[in-house]
Amino acid sequence: MDSGPERHEAFLKLFTASDAALRAYVRVLVPTRDDAAEIMQEISLVLWRKFDEYQGHEDFRRWAFGVARFQVLAWRRDKARDRLVLSESAVESIAQQMTEDAAQLELQRSALETCIGKLQEEQRSLLRAAYAPGVKLDWLSKETGKTVQSLYKNLQRIRARLLDCVRRNAGAGDLR
Repeated sequence: MDSGPERHEAFLKLFTASDAALRAYVRVLVPTRDDAAEIMQEISLVLWRKFDEYQGHEDFRRWAFGVARFQVLAWRRDKARDRLVLSESAVESIAQQMTEDAAQLELQRSALETCIGKLQEEQRSLLRAAYAPGVKLDWLSKETGKTVQSLYKNLQRIRARLLDCVRRNAGAGDLR
């Protein structure tokens, strides 16, 4: 492994590419966002400290999930008296399933980005507006001059088109 700036840059590229999936993984395994944030800090430190052990030919995300699983289990041991903590077997089961699903989820995320890019600009704008934080369709209706029912139908058609596109591009026939 490189030393100095090259090593740091390589780690940051791999870590930032996996950060969202890793956070989602941890969040499923612990009861609160604060717990997940605390554990993520530890995970990032452990990943950096153990980065020399990472074999470049293996999947970084899978390796990071393994480290995360152990950090969650360590956190769980520390919080063992708390009623809100999952059992070790539940954590192991969820962690295993999340690891298996991670590659498919990333493929689906990537396909969704591609499919959104294929939409007409007007459709993309409607999606951005409708799913912006705090936006309500009645407000959007007034802003666009379209009825709420018309917006619902347009969004429904766009979502159906995106779902079909993602299924075709990600081989995700089991999406609901």
